[in-house]
Amino acid sequence: MAPETRQRQADRSRETRRKLMEATVACLVELGWSGTTTTVVAERAGVSRGAQLHHFRTRGELVAAAVEHLGAESVLHLKDRARTVHGSVVAVVELIADFYASDLFTAALELWVAARTDPDLRTVVVPLEARIGRETHRLAVGLLDADEAKPGVREAVQITLDLVRGLALANQLTDDGNRRRRIVRHWARMLEAALEGDGL
Repeated sequence: MAPETRQRQADRSRETRRKLMEATVACLVELGWSGTTTTVVAERAGVSRGAQLHHFRTRGELVAAAVEHLGAESVLHLKDRARTVHGSVVAVVELIADFYASDLFTAALELWVAARTDPDLRTVVVPLEARIGRETHRLAVGLLDADEAKPGVREAVQITLDLVRGLALANQLTDDGNRRRRIVRHWARMLEAALEGDGL
């Protein structure tokens, strides 16, 4: 097989995977876990069922790959947006809160809830959630320029992530944006004191 032909096939394969993953996340957000079937995803992606099965054997594999892909893309987008934030703890915490109030969180939440009672899915979701959690923590430390060697700083960063995750959860049923903004600003002032070594 000619190198050009192999390259075209590899490009088509990457494009098929991308379409499947984007369609999966859209289905999770709009239809939830129960409505995100492999058939619905393949139809939305505009690919054949055979092509979908070639890339992902099970719904769990497909959904986990889609959320991981979106997580990586979202972290890159967050890093890009962070370049406009210059030293303001409030701006950084608002940026992280917006990151969690995105479609990524909604899709991941659907996975977490389904994994609670699905042992096969849990084996895929637990390591995925741990990887995304570690990457987000590292990113938050970098954005906040936090020195985790100082007592309480590591915990303060983790509290920030847990807080914005909880606020994003509260936002799932109703628009909680105004309350979220007030709480995020208040917490950011407390976090700033903690990062400077004054404690919470």
